[in-house]
Amino acid sequence: MSRKYFGTDGIRGTVGQAPITPDFMLRLGHAVGRVLRQSAKRPTVLIGKDTRISGYMIESALEAGFASAGVNVLLTGPLPTPGVAYLTRALRQDLGVVISASHNAFADNGIKFFSAKGEKLPDAWELAVEAALEEAPQWVDSASLGRAKRLEDARGRYIEFCKNSFGSDLTLKGLKIVVDAAHGAAYHVAPDVFHELGAEVIAIGCKPDGFNINAGFGATSPGALVEAVKAHGADYGVALDGDADRLQLVDASGRLYNGDELLYVMVADRLSQGARVPGAVGTLMTNMAVELALRARDVEFVRAKVGDRYVLEELAARGWQLGGEGSGHLLALDKHTTGDGIVSALLVLQSVCRSGRSLAEQLQGVDLFPQTLINVRLQPGQDWKNSTGLAEAQAAVTAELGDRGRVLIRASGTEPLLRVMVEASDADLAQRCARRLADAVAA
Repeated sequence: MSRKYFGTDGIRGTVGQAPITPDFMLRLGHAVGRVLRQSAKRPTVLIGKDTRISGYMIESALEAGFASAGVNVLLTGPLPTPGVAYLTRALRQDLGVVISASHNAFADNGIKFFSAKGEKLPDAWELAVEAALEEAPQWVDSASLGRAKRLEDARGRYIEFCKNSFGSDLTLKGLKIVVDAAHGAAYHVAPDVFHELGAEVIAIGCKPDGFNINAGFGATSPGALVEAVKAHGADYGVALDGDADRLQLVDASGRLYNGDELLYVMVADRLSQGARVPGAVGTLMTNMAVELALRARDVEFVRAKVGDRYVLEELAARGWQLGGEGSGHLLALDKHTTGDGIVSALLVLQSVCRSGRSLAEQLQGVDLFPQTLINVRLQPGQDWKNSTGLAEAQAAVTAELGDRGRVLIRASGTEPLLRVMVEASDADLAQRCARRLADAVAA
């Protein structure tokens, strides 16, 4: 059964257009509430949000929908997505709800859910909700209505959780760190976490007005972070996205480190402490240099489909702990059940403090392979998978690359495009091979 509303990470869209409308959100809250009541007599859900102005409207509509189904609501106000996941588990709630469109601009918004364990929910649960949305509402009577109250110390609880992920024998004293919260959900959390661990903190992107989330600041616009690090003579800079589940990190020279490199540092830190790391999970887009560097240290590397959800599924299936994407979604499942930008930043900085070596020093020898990505527009009905010309070109390119690179060809999920990516130790080689494949698609 295909899903009508749920995508790979909840429900998302433009505010004022279906399904991001108040009437749908009321129906959604009611439908989710009915599904919850199949396994709990009086469920309680925890609702957090980012700083978009539309969050007020959606929060109110969801609250009414839950109450109408006999479900209690606990409101946190603005709180990072991983904070909602943590508190849902810590407070023994039946469900966690996040109102956020992550790294999108303020005009968008969305909903995602976490289980009582603080984990993303399976497809079967989403299908049950979609089925309930198609049914007529079943309003409970007045005596059975749900209640709503606010959790006043949500921010403080989550700050302490983040701090506890950092080595108790370590401190950030002596480090000057720029913290960029993208005017998003971590604006009143992230600066305090780093400050309370001893760092001198310069906060930017921490003045939300309902409209400026992700606008020129944060993980999707790291230029502001780079400039601030240089201007203040900081040692490092940490940029989060709107809901703070991913990060970008910059050093004093202005060098930007992507998620692939940070994943390697997290693995290397554990190995340096004598911990066993049987494997790590990346995605189809993870840079080959990181894969080779991990294998050189006897750490198995597995690629999942693009998306932190698929990385998480692969980690769970293998019983591993560390994984991530180049975009900055990083997972350390012994620290949290979901990706957490603040916790990931602390794990990386922990390696710096523990080793006494900068990120650049720790990544010496891990030189990212150049990647060339060409988007080729597909003609209506074009069967690229069974193209003899493309298959022959791909076989020739793969043979030419050998162990110096790799090929990835995949269709876009949103546009009639074929994405042709070649990664090679030499930039000219990558470009030449990618163009050869793109020409074969277009032929």
